[in-house]
Amino acid sequence: MIDIFERYGLVRVINATGTATRLGASPMDAEVITAMAAAAQCSVDMGELQGRASELIAKVTGAEAGIVTSGAMAGLLVGAAACMAGLDPVKMSQLPDTTGLRNEFIISRSHRNSYDHGVRAAGARLVEVGLPDRLTGCGVRDTEAWEFASAIGDRTAGMLYLARANARPALSEVVRVAHAAKIPVMVDAAAELPPASNLRWFIEQGADLVAFSGGKGIRGPSGSGILCGRRDLIASALLQQLDLDFVYEDWNPPAQLIDKRALRGVPRHGIGRSCKAGKEQIVGLLTALLRFTQVDDTARNKHFTGITDSLFEALASLPALRVRAITDMGHGGMPLVEIAIAPAQNRPNALQVAARLRSARPAVYVDATDADQGTLILVPTCLGIDDAPAIGAAFAAALTPLA
Repeated sequence: MIDIFERYGLVRVINATGTATRLGASPMDAEVITAMAAAAQCSVDMGELQGRASELIAKVTGAEAGIVTSGAMAGLLVGAAACMAGLDPVKMSQLPDTTGLRNEFIISRSHRNSYDHGVRAAGARLVEVGLPDRLTGCGVRDTEAWEFASAIGDRTAGMLYLARANARPALSEVVRVAHAAKIPVMVDAAAELPPASNLRWFIEQGADLVAFSGGKGIRGPSGSGILCGRRDLIASALLQQLDLDFVYEDWNPPAQLIDKRALRGVPRHGIGRSCKAGKEQIVGLLTALLRFTQVDDTARNKHFTGITDSLFEALASLPALRVRAITDMGHGGMPLVEIAIAPAQNRPNALQVAARLRSARPAVYVDATDADQGTLILVPTCLGIDDAPAIGAAFAAALTPLA
């Protein structure tokens, strides 16, 4: 096996942050790697492969159809393009120029985030509604369904919803308003697996499109994702991603997903062509997806508990730390380790400890989101039990007094 750290001069990372893309997302199981290697050595009709992917994705999500994308954000891009262009090849070719097209997506202000750039990249404009008083501590309310309804106009192409445990209003309320006006709802559920039940939950609530990351909880390739939902929208999204260098008579798209008779001609290469999914990513994602659905959340958490137990043991002898178990209820009850570092003279604070851990060899990355509050989190999803001693040693070194 090639040692990439030696060959490319890389620093080995022990990832206790979780499935962050910046750290390469989740490690893949051997079966997934083997499937990707097999795919890499053969040629295949990419349209046919995506058609088979659609069948499997539909089966596990309950959606009418689905495709593999090059990530959740790519799913948002081609999903937005589908909502704006439909099955019209002329409109597909026009994007990201949205002159004369419905191009507005209504979104709650409390749902705005960096990843909605994927929607804007397709040429869409976001229309913000509501005020996040609940999140800012200025009140008890967030955006309400009637505010979504009040923003619907002649340019509305869809509604965009960020899936989070504390997201408001409820998705079902947004769907009710949108569907009354015959407008689709697209959900960004990139990091919402596990629990495995979320594969179906958003579709069951009425969402028309749902984007998941393939490289997070599913443990597929980091450059993969899923877009599932209404068949006509998925067909449009796929058409704007595939290589379509065909003449109409010789073009045979997957019939279960795309009816070529509904199109006036073969679309030109679309706006999603720049974020294509390769055969290796598609096969790897499908393999990982099947594995993910075959393990229930209880068994998954039992595995993670073994890792967090080993972390407790490795950190128990460090008196400067207060270590306790917490549970991430937003991800199916996943166990986490919370580390509190009390302020003390000449002792590094949590931010400084996190920086020292990153400078260790091997580097140790932790979730430092709340480091300014004196707290660090260890997430087990990308760790093995064998990583615990190295993490303990790195913390011991990072806690040495300041010069």
